[in-house]
Amino acid sequence: MESEISSTTEEVKHVQDPEEKLQNIGEADTDRQASECRSFDVDDILDLAGGAKDAIARHRASSPETEAREAGETTGTKQCNASSVLCDLVYWRDLQKTGVVFGASLLLLLSLTVCSIVSVLAYISLALLSVTVSFRIYKGIVQAVQKSEDGHPFKTYLGQDISISADLVHKYSEQALVSFNAGLKELRRLFLVEDLVDSLKFAVLMWILTYVGALFNGLTLIIFAHVAVFTWPVIYEKHQVQIDHYYGLVNNQIKDVVKKIQAKIPGAKPKAE
Repeated sequence: MESEISSTTEEVKHVQDPEEKLQNIGEADTDRQASECRSFDVDDILDLAGGAKDAIARHRASSPETEAREAGETTGTKQCNASSVLCDLVYWRDLQKTGVVFGASLLLLLSLTVCSIVSVLAYISLALLSVTVSFRIYKGIVQAVQKSEDGHPFKTYLGQDISISADLVHKYSEQALVSFNAGLKELRRLFLVEDLVDSLKFAVLMWILTYVGALFNGLTLIIFAHVAVFTWPVIYEKHQVQIDHYYGLVNNQIKDVVKKIQAKIPGAKPKAE
């Protein structure tokens, strides 16, 4: 009986041995992984993390969509920075700044309608000098009474560099020269009748301007243009859909009239769009 019990116990041990072996193998693997983790110090872990970040950054940089998006953002930023001041003034982003610029420039133009440009410049200079000289004397008296040494009240502005750089002058002079040459070529093309329809359009425009000149002088037209610059962008921004709709209708009507005129004029061929 004892021999049978011992044999049964040994069989149970043999059955349990594979499970114990698997458990022992798992524990050994865990110990090995733990020992490998212990072999890495903090610097190695940081190096691995930095390498992963570099790889992700290289992958994002090499993506065409990312390059296109970054290029678009760069271009948009440059364009926005180039015209941000003008857009803020024209679209009344800052009411106080735009109001000062618009009011001062409009007052200057209205003054030119009453007085000559020499008188206007002289009066403006006298007004500015009256303000600055009075403020300078006032600050001098205050400093003498309080026995302080604040210095010149306009010292900050006197130290600023207001000179125009040669690069800026060269840049805008080149742009002005290109526009001037393009205008000369266009006038030569119109007056020498390179295209009959364009020359007739120019003649009609000059005929209309004779009536405009009889009603308004050049300064009045400049005042109208100045007011339009500070009002039309805001109006167009608020009513863009309606304005585009009616502009399209008028433009189509003008094109139809021009095509009819071109069809009746011998030798005039419509331009290919």
